[in-house]
Amino acid sequence: MEYINYLYLAVILFALGSIVVLRRRNVIIMFMGIELMLNAANLAFVTFSRMYGDVTGQVAAFFVMTVAAAEVVVGLAIIVSIYRSRRTVSADDINLLKN
Repeated sequence: MEYINYLYLAVILFALGSIVVLRRRNVIIMFMGIELMLNAANLAFVTFSRMYGDVTGQVAAFFVMTVAAAEVVVGLAIIVSIYRSRRTVSADDINLLKN
């Protein structure tokens, strides 16, 4: 398979993730869109790494996966905390920072 096909797939995945983040109001679904965008960036990093025969893109993808794992842990903890206090995970109904 050509490298350009992987890049097209990365662009499509990133576009789908950004549409999910912009259109959905459920925070958990928005989180899934962010993860989709991060995976698209990883695919692009690895593709460029393979194209140029360098491991720098693979190392960058590894660091992105590490940051994404930490983001999921902290983000889901915040979402669970907000759900326990407000009984909703809708982005429109959450206004904790206004008080």
